[in-house]
Amino acid sequence: MSRTVVLAYSGGLDTSVCVKWLADRGWRVVAFMANVGQGEPPAIAVKRAKAARAARVVVRDLRREFVTDFIWPALKAHAVYEGKYLLATALSRPLIAKHLVAVAHEMKAHAVAHGCTGKGNDQVRFEVTARILDPRLTVIAPVREWQFRSREEEIEYALRHRIPIDVSKRSPYSIDRNLWGTSIEAGALEDPWVEPPADTYRSIRSAERAASRPGYATIGFSQGVPTALNGTRCEAVKLVERLNALGALHGVGRYDLMESRVVGIKSREVYEAPAATILLEAHQELERLVLDRELLHVKQGLAATYAELVYSGLWFTPLKAALDAFVEETQRRVTGLVRVKLFKGTCQVVGRKSPHSLYRERLATYSAKDQFDQRAAEGFIKLFGLPYEGTRKDSDQ
Repeated sequence: MSRTVVLAYSGGLDTSVCVKWLADRGWRVVAFMANVGQGEPPAIAVKRAKAARAARVVVRDLRREFVTDFIWPALKAHAVYEGKYLLATALSRPLIAKHLVAVAHEMKAHAVAHGCTGKGNDQVRFEVTARILDPRLTVIAPVREWQFRSREEEIEYALRHRIPIDVSKRSPYSIDRNLWGTSIEAGALEDPWVEPPADTYRSIRSAERAASRPGYATIGFSQGVPTALNGTRCEAVKLVERLNALGALHGVGRYDLMESRVVGIKSREVYEAPAATILLEAHQELERLVLDRELLHVKQGLAATYAELVYSGLWFTPLKAALDAFVEETQRRVTGLVRVKLFKGTCQVVGRKSPHSLYRERLATYSAKDQFDQRAAEGFIKLFGLPYEGTRKDSDQ
């Protein structure tokens, strides 16, 4: 039986230590690195993996697949976990796990591994996805088994074995970054009362340091998918990158929240998601313009369920597929333009139009153009309230 294990390798502290730990236990380690827009040059991560004794490093550029097959469906569904988290890390995990399993098949490995902790969400996302796609694979989770009790001990281990890392004891943040956002945890953030230090944030300017003049962007949508920026058609990855830069300049997309993890504990996380914030605001407003009331309300109600599935690692499940089919049907009319104003940490929709708009000025206006028959309202109200007449009596009657 093969002693090859394919490790989901990020290039960070935990997975770099995992390479060495697995190799010391007789495994031939293939480090699989997915480029989902984390920004670190792959050469640095490859060098780090080899220094930790990886037998081979496989790097795949998954940015386009990430945007088109994972980000866009979540955007169309308005997937926001607990009303605040835009799911950047959660969305990348099923994609990485999908390719992790594929690389394991190519390498004829019988095991896959990850560097997630025993109290985090990512272990659930990786393992559930791997078992859905190939239940025959063994899953190894070194962080749940090894002797290290803190990030400081891992840092000391890495330095002792000459594994080049970027983290220091003075800045012990755990950071995960991709095209859709950045998550930051640990260090001073573990005290929910402490304001995030200035060095917590990676790219987004504070509102105090943001541009002194507002910025505007016009986003074009075609059947729910962002396709253009400021009147020019734009490839998916480039569109997200440009909105990330624009949002960061204006301080848009910072989040500091308490989060309910899958395993049941609360955690404090800081997130940066400029493009996600802008696109979600724009897409929601376009839907308000083109979807009828009943369809809009049902879709809004299902958004939380969709977000919970993504957050919990249940991307490749029948319920998720069924919700995708529903969401896709709702997007047939979601075509048009949305103009947003970005200023000092805020994102405000200031214009929207669509060939499928349900807005009728002649009915909504209070000017002389008004064609709404206000006399019809009396009968409507009587019929609307008829089922409830006499159903509530005061206690003293």
